Amino acid sequence: MKLEQKDKSLLFSETMIPDIFFSEHLPDIPGDFLKIYLYIAFLSKYDKEIKLNDLSKKLNIPLKTINDGFKYLEENNLILKKANGYIIIDLQETSLRNLYTPNLTMSKEKIEQNSKNQSRAKAIDHINNMYFQGIMGPSWYSDIDLWFKKYEFDEQVMIALFDYCYNKSALHKNYVKTVAEAWSLNQIKTWSDLEIYYQKQENLNKFKKLISKKMGKYNGLTQYEEAYIENWVVNFGYDMSVIELALKRTTLKQNPTFEYINNLITDWHDRNLKTAQEVSAFLEERKKQEKSVKELKTKVNKISYKQRNYDNLDFLYANNTDNKED
Repeated sequence: MKLEQKDKSLLFSETMIPDIFFSEHLPDIPGDFLKIYLYIAFLSKYDKEIKLNDLSKKLNIPLKTINDGFKYLEENNLILKKANGYIIIDLQETSLRNLYTPNLTMSKEKIEQNSKNQSRAKAIDHINNMYFQGIMGPSWYSDIDLWFKKYEFDEQVMIALFDYCYNKSALHKNYVKTVAEAWSLNQIKTWSDLEIYYQKQENLNKFKKLISKKMGKYNGLTQYEEAYIENWVVNFGYDMSVIELALKRTTLKQNPTFEYINNLITDWHDRNLKTAQEVSAFLEERKKQEKSVKELKTKVNKISYKQRNYDNLDFLYANNTDNKED
């Protein structure tokens, strides 16, 4: 496998890594893949040929990881595969080419968008200065512009998105995009929508803590148990008064599980019971029905018992009669 790098053939030159790499790729690239990239960038200056097995031994990285690393670097436009090896891509040239988009005419739509674009430009500038110390990579600009169009976030929501990810120490594109997708699915577009969402999340977290305590889950809830609670609160629209009724019924079970509670609450939802009062009325009616059925079964059992006694007496009497006749 041969590695090349254009116009970088000086024998004792430094290995130059452009700043665009640190702003665009470093936050996301896995550690072993970074080692691979830096080493092949170093080798490429001398047009060195190296086998993957030798690279694996040199870097002390498993061969499978080497193969995965080259695949990652290729997919992320850091290297380009050729028939006899790879070329280290010039990141500065690529970024410049991606940013250059000729705009010979100004359409009516673009003119109407000027005001909105200026407002968005200020938001992006704020994101750059606040969360990237003024050195945000060029591709972030196009991504943020795309997210504005795709998710229809207003400027405050976009800033809040980056603030959230920054505070989570996860300011890389995959995470930011994942959070943006989640907010979009929750119909968040404006700052008001976001405040309502935060309030719902706060209430949901309170429910989780309270239910966890009542169920004796002092080590916390599992992902599946949290999903149950979220379904009860978000999708079914139940408050704690309804969930409390289900929790109280766990005292009737030896080893109550979340599945048992979920079956109860799901049954109430399927019956279109919306409030604690409606659920309580249903349970009271069900209790009366069970009592009536129990009483009816008792009567039937008594009648069956008497009938069996009568049959036994008739049979005994018939036998005695036969004996007397003999």
